[in-house]
Amino acid sequence: MARKTHNNVHADEELGKSTTATTTTTTTTTILHHHQPRRKVMGTAGTRAWLVVSESGQSHLEEVGKHSIMHRTGLPARDLRVLDPVLSYPSTILGRERAIVVNLEHIKAIITAKEILMVNSTNPLVVAFVGNLQKRVFGFNGPPPEQEKQNIDTEMVHTVEATLDSTSLDNSSIKAPVATGTKLLPFEFRALEACLESACECLESQTEKLEEEAYPALDELTSKISTLNLERVRQIKSRLVEISGRVQKVRDELEHLLDDDNDMAEMYLTEKLDGHSANQTSLSEELCNEELEADNERDEESMSENDSQISADLKTNIEELEMLLEAYFVQIDGVSQKLANMNEYVENTEDFINIMLDDKQNQLLQMGVMLSTANMILNAGIVVVGVFGMNISITLFEGQPIQFWETTFGTVGGCLALYLIAVGWGKKRSLL
Repeated sequence: MARKTHNNVHADEELGKSTTATTTTTTTTTILHHHQPRRKVMGTAGTRAWLVVSESGQSHLEEVGKHSIMHRTGLPARDLRVLDPVLSYPSTILGRERAIVVNLEHIKAIITAKEILMVNSTNPLVVAFVGNLQKRVFGFNGPPPEQEKQNIDTEMVHTVEATLDSTSLDNSSIKAPVATGTKLLPFEFRALEACLESACECLESQTEKLEEEAYPALDELTSKISTLNLERVRQIKSRLVEISGRVQKVRDELEHLLDDDNDMAEMYLTEKLDGHSANQTSLSEELCNEELEADNERDEESMSENDSQISADLKTNIEELEMLLEAYFVQIDGVSQKLANMNEYVENTEDFINIMLDDKQNQLLQMGVMLSTANMILNAGIVVVGVFGMNISITLFEGQPIQFWETTFGTVGGCLALYLIAVGWGKKRSLL
């Protein structure tokens, strides 16, 4: 019986331990399940909707995190902060190794050699810009293959006919056919041109709208100075200062790019990509797992030399981008000149109003001097009246009534004479 009791107690202890272990495992599993969604939420909290437009003109939305964008474009975190809609950064165009960062007005985009990524927005200006970009990219990609083949065949026929005509005119010399056509811009330049065009058109339209409101309001203010007209002009001047600052920032950024050849050379993404791919194909594809550090250093030095050689070649061939930037620099400079002329007109209006107000103030001062002079002369007459109004018995008070009128008219006439003399003296001295 003692052994059975001991065995039962031992079994109960083992059952309690197993129950405790099961409870602990269940609690741990429950805690892990509770923490699992939190990790998932933290992983998706940094994602943002990006509108991606490929070089073929197709667009789609992608939910991409910041680190994925950094790995995809090779941009540091400080360059991505420029595109943050919450933060306010000035207009910026940054050329990097694998991408171009564009922050111009309503456009916040990352341009690569194959696609353009934009912060998704419901702004109508952004929607219009995306449509313009797709049309521009599709237009440069050319017609379908069958139509392109027909065009090539037609060009070949015309070229052969021109060659036969030239040989019939001069048999001694045979002229080779030359294909005429414009050079196709890389995708990144087409996208950058669309960004610059959209930003310049936006600023130009706002400037024209401000001109339509400003000049009539200023002319009305010069004809009639009132509180309502002054408030309208104040609002117009505030808008003028705000638009002028935005235009000046875009102009300064374009001027900075035109002055720095290195920054322009960094924007040739397609040529750099082709250069890197050519260098990579020239290297051996099979690498040993156990390479020496010296070999790695030599490979890095060779890659850096190739990159420097590519950059040196690009520095000498920046005419395309320079002409593109100069065209929009001239356009934005024209907008800046319009705003400068408007600002000058506002300042001239302010000067004219100040002159008018000064003239009104001078007239009020003259009126004040004349009233002060009249008050002084009137006080002199009051002194005479006060002298004759004393309660003192003299022989003059016992005279005839005609003497009263003579004294009264004499006092009034003397006051008027003194007033006229004072006014004449003030005008002679140019005081009135």
